[in-house]
Amino acid sequence: MTARAAAGAEQSTMTDLPGLLLAATIWVYWTCVGTMAVRVRRRTRKMSGIVPTQRIEQLMWLVWIPLVAAWMTLPYLAATRSGALWGLPEFARHGPYEALRWGAAAVGVVCLALSIECWLRMGKNWSMAVTPDQSTELVTSGLYGYIRHPIYALSIALMICTVFVAPTAPVFAMAAIHVALMLAKAGNEERFLAQRHGQTYRDYCSRTGRFLPRLQVDPKQADSAR
Repeated sequence: MTARAAAGAEQSTMTDLPGLLLAATIWVYWTCVGTMAVRVRRRTRKMSGIVPTQRIEQLMWLVWIPLVAAWMTLPYLAATRSGALWGLPEFARHGPYEALRWGAAAVGVVCLALSIECWLRMGKNWSMAVTPDQSTELVTSGLYGYIRHPIYALSIALMICTVFVAPTAPVFAMAAIHVALMLAKAGNEERFLAQRHGQTYRDYCSRTGRFLPRLQVDPKQADSAR
């Protein structure tokens, strides 16, 4: 490869706009999470809403912290580097797949916007960990009227967008771990909420899906979710 061709390839890598858009979306996502965590700490004067106290969540935390760091790093590396492991594969730079990447990056922005709406709807009930020592309300409006864990569902969707935009081996591995964590965390929270809210929560579960809406939705529930 000539010096001019090498410079052109480097410039092409550095201006991977869908990759940079997705990376920026992920950075904003986790900046929002970090900001909310700080607010929880200031409001409650406790770390229980941020640092988990349950053994199972502590174990998940050991995986979650490096996973978040990887999620904030790997898409940027794919967008700005070349190479067999970290860089964007050649097939993803041209043709129909490039258009698919733009679509996935746009969907990622939508996931961020919907996540912000869910965070605002949760308000003071939001926390990063199960908090047995704090009293919280059961939120069932908005997306919560159809999905029990819309924030986790949107997080999974954003991760799927990441796979499409940055289809590298490390990103695939990261995505598999992320989905497994979301499944484990959702199940743990449901067990806790069933104990905390009893029959009210069990009735709520019967009319909502975990990550996707149920095919049949009670019209009265749909009206209350608006």
